[in-house]
Amino acid sequence: MSIIRVALNVPVDTLFDYAATDVSKEDIGLRVRVPFGKKWMTGVIMEVGTDTLVSAEKLKPAEFIFREIPPLPAALLNLFLFCSHYYHHPLGMVVMNGLPSKLRSHQPIKIKKLSDHFQFCFTDSGRQVDISAIPARNTIKRRLLTELSASGVVSNREARQCSPGALKVLKEFAELGWVEELPVPPSVTSETSSVPALTAEQEIAVNTITAEIGKFNTWLLHGVTGSGKTEVYLRLISCVLLQGKQTLILIPEINLTPQLEAIFRARFPTTSLVSLHSGLNDTERITGWLQAQRGDAEIILGTRLAVFTPLPKIGLVIVDEEQDSSFKQQDGLRYSARDIAIFRARQANVPIVLGSATPSLESYHNTMTNRYRSLRLSSRAIENATLPSIHCIDTRSAKTKEGLSEPLLQALEKCLAQQHQSLVFINRRGYAPVLLCKSCAWTANCHRCASRLVVHLREKKLFCHHCGHQEQFPHACPACGDQDIVPFGHGTQRVEAALVERFPDARILRIDRDSIRRKNAWQGILKTIQNKEVDILVGTQLLAKGHDFPNLSLVGILNSDVSLYSTNFRASERLFIQLMQVAGRAGRADIAGHVLIQTEFPEHPLYRALKQHDYDSLAQILLAERKMADFPPFVYQALLRAEAHQIDTALDFLTRAAAVAEPSNNIEIFDPVPAQMARLKGLERAHLLVQSHSRKQLQRFLTEWHKKLKTFPARKIRWVLDIDPQEF
Repeated sequence: MSIIRVALNVPVDTLFDYAATDVSKEDIGLRVRVPFGKKWMTGVIMEVGTDTLVSAEKLKPAEFIFREIPPLPAALLNLFLFCSHYYHHPLGMVVMNGLPSKLRSHQPIKIKKLSDHFQFCFTDSGRQVDISAIPARNTIKRRLLTELSASGVVSNREARQCSPGALKVLKEFAELGWVEELPVPPSVTSETSSVPALTAEQEIAVNTITAEIGKFNTWLLHGVTGSGKTEVYLRLISCVLLQGKQTLILIPEINLTPQLEAIFRARFPTTSLVSLHSGLNDTERITGWLQAQRGDAEIILGTRLAVFTPLPKIGLVIVDEEQDSSFKQQDGLRYSARDIAIFRARQANVPIVLGSATPSLESYHNTMTNRYRSLRLSSRAIENATLPSIHCIDTRSAKTKEGLSEPLLQALEKCLAQQHQSLVFINRRGYAPVLLCKSCAWTANCHRCASRLVVHLREKKLFCHHCGHQEQFPHACPACGDQDIVPFGHGTQRVEAALVERFPDARILRIDRDSIRRKNAWQGILKTIQNKEVDILVGTQLLAKGHDFPNLSLVGILNSDVSLYSTNFRASERLFIQLMQVAGRAGRADIAGHVLIQTEFPEHPLYRALKQHDYDSLAQILLAERKMADFPPFVYQALLRAEAHQIDTALDFLTRAAAVAEPSNNIEIFDPVPAQMARLKGLERAHLLVQSHSRKQLQRFLTEWHKKLKTFPARKIRWVLDIDPQEF
């Protein structure tokens, strides 16, 4: 009889002991089903031993150990331990958070085949089929037969991209003898012949990193938009593939996946690539995860959670758009995928490349202090492609109608005449952010959040973009009864409507979270843009980064001044990053790019730096301000967040928490205050900030403080420690 120590998905920071037979140290990392209270739970074996502090009458036996897949590797278990210690989060919740949902279930994993390793080949019988005889309503059958006629083969991956029901149709074809299912030939890691020549700066970057490809370094690849950072990634991946190793590429948003995946597959057509993101179903995710764990997948492309993928042959880590705040999880385990990726690269002794046109101030500062190594790409990669010209439209003199100034409208008209594409950027979806009564100044507010309801005119509803609450559009003011209630402000829907009225013959496409809800909608939209079937795009930050639209020559930016009023010390940095990114969509090929920014503050230092494409000057101004104010990256912070039904309950908890703290001279504790959005999803929120100039001393303090906080009664209050917080 042995003792196994199991990590379970419960909010208790301990492992649980169970008795088990026929186990050894080699079983560490396997899943196990165990009794917990009156129910069964699935956890992961973290330790195997012979001693336990649990009495014999209370020690329960493990019910079943799952052995159908290999155990989690030691490196991944150590990564989970690091996350638990650094973010002060229960180990069991960290471990189970990092696994696909099928591995959290109480059942063995049943996967017949790793689907990307099989393909359907056209048979002689299939070639005799008359496609025109297939009814027009059977679009999937006709599409697959057309593809098979052209290429003779369709892989399972290509079938899934065609349609969710395509595999079922191909199985029918196999039963009819039209196709034959065969394994994909062994992977070849050589690149396709159409490899573009490197610019001098790209060549320096590639050669510098490959010279030290076998050891850990954190490289900041700081390249202007369109400078060819992706091509540098591809050359580095090629080097790693030739060594028989795996590459992990992290991207901030799922919407960047299709374009990058297409680029990687085109360059490495016979290399096994898997994508891991929230758009996959449970079976697709576990299939890709297992391919990575077995070492079969050589390129792993994923969003935040992919940083916890087991990679036995890891050789390179890439974090694209490293500055993006989406890499920071905002609930549960509040980890930064970028920071975890750096730890993981150090753990495996492999290089990590952080790519960005506008690095985070933390990363930029790390290059100045020689913690990171910097590589620059200062010009665009395509010959004759230049950075766009940026101009400000002073809206104090150029008045706007429906949010659009006449100079911007004239520029859009000129762009239409030249048959070029344009983008109108406003980072606010819906029709209008406020519904206002002119008589009594009533506004439609969310009863669950400290925010206003957003007008969605087409749906004739009011939505809260924070909690999802929705209401019918009122016919009159609920406060005074006046029927003259009007939408105030502008969102993507309102701007789209104004453009349709001004340019009735233009093909206008709105892109925001509302327009891409349907699965695979984003891929269709990208194809429409690439095929030049759109004249004017109206979009939010979904379009701001990573996308390559060769025919886009004009970008108009609306309503950016609102960020200048923010109380968040990161607001200026985020606004500059966002505007630099969206401006970078213009003029990426042989078409000159122009950017027009509507603002009441054209002489603001932020806009001056933007017009000159001068990230460095603004970064140095912001860093000087942060150093003077004792803000990151010159200090390290932790935020104790509390939520309760009453704000006094939350503030009282934080006051008691501050009272039990025993800070050293290097730890600064601020007074409890309500959060910037004091009410969210029906709960009142407050927080208490702790900071220090020493990360090590802050962690030491938090460890002791966290032990005391766990002894507080948990009734009527929810609290969490947020390490390196991004939102306040």
